[in-house]
Amino acid sequence: MSVSVVVCVLGWFAGWLALGRPRTVASLRAERPGARNGLSGVSVVIPARDEEATIGELLGGLCDVADPTPGPDRIVVVDDHSTDRTAEVADAHPGVEVVTAPPLPDHWNGKSWACHSGVRHLDRGPVASPAGDTGGADEVMVFLDADVRLTRDALAEVVAERDRRGGLVSVQPWHETERWYEQLSCLFNVLAVMGTAMGSRRGPTGAFGPVLVTSRGDYDAVGGHGSVRDEVVEDLALARRFRDSDLPVEVLEGGREIRFRMYPGGVRQLMEGWTKNFALGAGSTRLARLAAIVLWVTCLGSAAFALRDSLQGRLPLVTGVVVYLAFVAQLTLMFRQVGRFAALTAAAYPVVLVFFMAVFVRSLWRTHVRHSVTWRGRSVPTVPDRG
Repeated sequence: MSVSVVVCVLGWFAGWLALGRPRTVASLRAERPGARNGLSGVSVVIPARDEEATIGELLGGLCDVADPTPGPDRIVVVDDHSTDRTAEVADAHPGVEVVTAPPLPDHWNGKSWACHSGVRHLDRGPVASPAGDTGGADEVMVFLDADVRLTRDALAEVVAERDRRGGLVSVQPWHETERWYEQLSCLFNVLAVMGTAMGSRRGPTGAFGPVLVTSRGDYDAVGGHGSVRDEVVEDLALARRFRDSDLPVEVLEGGREIRFRMYPGGVRQLMEGWTKNFALGAGSTRLARLAAIVLWVTCLGSAAFALRDSLQGRLPLVTGVVVYLAFVAQLTLMFRQVGRFAALTAAAYPVVLVFFMAVFVRSLWRTHVRHSVTWRGRSVPTVPDRG
């Protein structure tokens, strides 16, 4: 057996070790049946910029009058200067408070500013007392991306987990795909799960911004979104703030319970999104875990070359085919875990791998050389500058 085949075998096992066994939202119900009845005492903040096509489904789940689960006390949508009908779509849902984010200040990224503005609106809203008090340190705050799709019951399970653990609870939603190019996100999703160590016994090193749940007391204790105002990947930075304050961080997989559809705007949007996130995300990964991930990704490429060599007679045919199919089978299971990705995508994974490497190199260039990435029509500096 050649050295390359042995390395591929080691890399295959390294992939499973890096993925670990993440907990899912569905598993919470099995662990604690009936732990929480609804979303009483919960306020939801949704930052939204040009989300006309997606925000209606999220609000439909939260505002569903047919859902017997008690809904949130308040739902605040912060329109981050959208150029489409985001505010109108949100305003059509009863009980939703739509506010426009003030002009973006210097040294703030757009999402952190929108979340911060939503929290300030909660302070000024109807739940505040005449003395200006907020709902108190025990008030639960949920930050949701506009493209998330969930039910009240699923969100109540996550809030119950936060009630039990304290600190910050985050969810990486299951990735729904509809168009062909969205299949290109499959490897990024798997690597995001690996990189944050959400399946590790040592605990995660980051969080996922689409779903963040915490108490007002813990949020204020770490400085809220103001403490990460100039961070491009604000969810990772916020999780670091919680850990530095000795507050627990838990990350869950959404499974079929909590879903989202990332980057429906086309290939360019998909590339911009992953370019913005990935190089900085890799920098926050623990060194040993990063080494295992690099080994696994390298062996994905080696397995593809092994198949080529076996077809050209430089390696026994059975060896090349078995090694390649072992990674195809592994990727098929991993892709199903993180989203709706086709078996054909796993079978043709070298194409996905080449795309991933191109975007990762682009991310490194934009992050560490250009010091700027682009997202939602804004240029975002990647070097913190609080002024």
